[in-house]
Amino acid sequence: MAKVGHIGVTTDNIFPVIKKFLYSDHEIFLRELVSNAVDATQKLKTLSSVGEFKGELGDVTVRVAFDDNTITISDRGIGMTAEEIEKYINQIAFSSAEEFLEKYKDDKAAIIGHFGLGFYSSFMVSKKVEIVTKSYKEGAVPMKWSCDGSPEYTLEETEKADRGTDIILYIDDENKDFLNKDKINGLLTKYCKFLPVPIAFGKKQEWKDGKYVDTAEDNVINDVLPAWVRKPADLKDEDYKKFYRDLYPMSDEPLFWIHLNVDYPFNLTGILYFPKIKNNMELHRNKIQLYCNQVFVTDSVEGIVPEFLTLLHGVIDSPDIPLNVSRSYLQSDSNVKKISNHITKKVADRLEEIFKSDRAQFEEKWDNLKLFIQYGMLSDEKFYDRGAKFALLKDVDGKSFTFEEYKTLIKENQTDKEGNTIYLYTNNKDDQYSYIQAAKDKGYNVLHMDGQLDVHVVSQLEQKFEKSRFVRVDSDTVDNLIRKDDAGKVHLSAEQQNALQEIFRSQLPKMEKAEFIVTFEALGENVNPVMITQSEYMRRMREMAAMQPGMSFYGELPDSYNLVLNTDHSLIKEVVKEEEEACAEKLNPIMADKKGWEAREADLQAKQKDKKDEEIAASEKEDLENTRKKIEELTSNYNSILATYAAENKKVSQLIDLALLSNGMLKGEALSRFIKRSVELI
Repeated sequence: MAKVGHIGVTTDNIFPVIKKFLYSDHEIFLRELVSNAVDATQKLKTLSSVGEFKGELGDVTVRVAFDDNTITISDRGIGMTAEEIEKYINQIAFSSAEEFLEKYKDDKAAIIGHFGLGFYSSFMVSKKVEIVTKSYKEGAVPMKWSCDGSPEYTLEETEKADRGTDIILYIDDENKDFLNKDKINGLLTKYCKFLPVPIAFGKKQEWKDGKYVDTAEDNVINDVLPAWVRKPADLKDEDYKKFYRDLYPMSDEPLFWIHLNVDYPFNLTGILYFPKIKNNMELHRNKIQLYCNQVFVTDSVEGIVPEFLTLLHGVIDSPDIPLNVSRSYLQSDSNVKKISNHITKKVADRLEEIFKSDRAQFEEKWDNLKLFIQYGMLSDEKFYDRGAKFALLKDVDGKSFTFEEYKTLIKENQTDKEGNTIYLYTNNKDDQYSYIQAAKDKGYNVLHMDGQLDVHVVSQLEQKFEKSRFVRVDSDTVDNLIRKDDAGKVHLSAEQQNALQEIFRSQLPKMEKAEFIVTFEALGENVNPVMITQSEYMRRMREMAAMQPGMSFYGELPDSYNLVLNTDHSLIKEVVKEEEEACAEKLNPIMADKKGWEAREADLQAKQKDKKDEEIAASEKEDLENTRKKIEELTSNYNSILATYAAENKKVSQLIDLALLSNGMLKGEALSRFIKRSVELI
């Protein structure tokens, strides 16, 4: 005779709550039920190993089947008696539905795990659930439990020849999409691929008579003994590579891997792989799969492991990481924090081990490791301390150095007069070739730093290295990059400098979000006549702003370039001489007139200096304003004459274009004009 009872909850109907709160995760019902079936099987194996179950284990495969209306999960595990059904299925202890809802309203995934509701996840997709079960105990009576999604259930004796449990889900109309072979297969593959008991879903198929037909062999979807649960001593390199291919079929071969195997003070197994990472971090995230006793939990591990470790691929498995709780819970869990710290240490240990044992291999793989190691050092202080021993700096000739090795290499020759060690670098060997060569001619070494994070690394290393600065080779003239002595004296009068400035400024190209300032330096007659440099600080701030939204202010500023005229060079001296010969007759009267007006302006300003605004007569104000207008007019005429002269002087445009060309800034129509002008000059 069937017993009718109510599930032990203090709310009229817990099932709508389950459906509502777990709806976004409703596919996990299959994981929960298959995991329960595996647990039941594992328990029977344990009882058999200690002699409490004396029967034959036989085939312990967990089977998943479906038809037009139902999904059935069957095991040959320990089964349940009527009393055990009462204890484990019917008694769900809630203090009150209201308190429950309030506590977990923002934490959907915590509901199942916190209250042991794994079985009840079945009601997210079912209008009715049946359990047909028979305990392994001798003389056990098979029982059938049935519930239609209300707190009322029926429990009655039934027929079942074999031990174990069948869970039969009558799928509701809203979730009929789960009654699909590919859908079920996909979920089993996602969540159950590495469970320790065989999971069979249908039969393997073969191609016969123009179609696929079932064979007699079970279609087992999981590997019961994946690489990470085996002993490292039992695995060869090919085993690790095969496992990686199983996890990521379309990926390149990994660089190397770490096999985690810890049993104290927490349990942790797993294999973490170093993938080939070039310059796009985002594409490679979320490739670490988190498991709990071989049951898949998540592949979104940010907050569970340090952020930089999310660039690794592989598997972490720990029974100490709760299976069914929220990310916020995981992130605050003390075991998770210990595991996270341990993984960071193991990763650093492995990298240092490879560096020490096979430096040549490490250097060969540095370009693929660089982004990962730099990310770790930037985001984790402890990892920086470890990483500083094996992180590399690479120069433009392809030679690699540790931080200490490089410091020793450059300290003597690349220390400025203030005692600062100057690290020169380039981020583009082709565009900055002439600057690199100028530095090399001085005996300097130049680093090649063209990576995605290098601009941030440079700033970090300046803070870490004592009395050190990083300077890009094109940020100043070669003598100013590492200032050894006082600057050479510029032998030009103020008038000559003003004229030169206007001549070159008037012929500079108009570039979007770019400004040019004309400056003078005495660099020696063998150094280029004209160079373009860019402030290290401002350029670096702009580059960092591109990756950090909080620095967007710098990203909006225009690029500021210095057009440096080498006043020692014969070509610059020629321009000065030619300008004076060609323009003196027109400019001298203007300059004389302008000096007279400037003297008048100074005199008027002196008279008004100590007066308040209301004490100055309107006529005096008007006189000063007219004087300033006259000076502006004369200046404009002066500049116009110089600009007209400069436009006709091909030497000026050629010098500017040569500087732009050596800086990788001459393109399109301007480049075409330069080539044409060069031919004419030849």
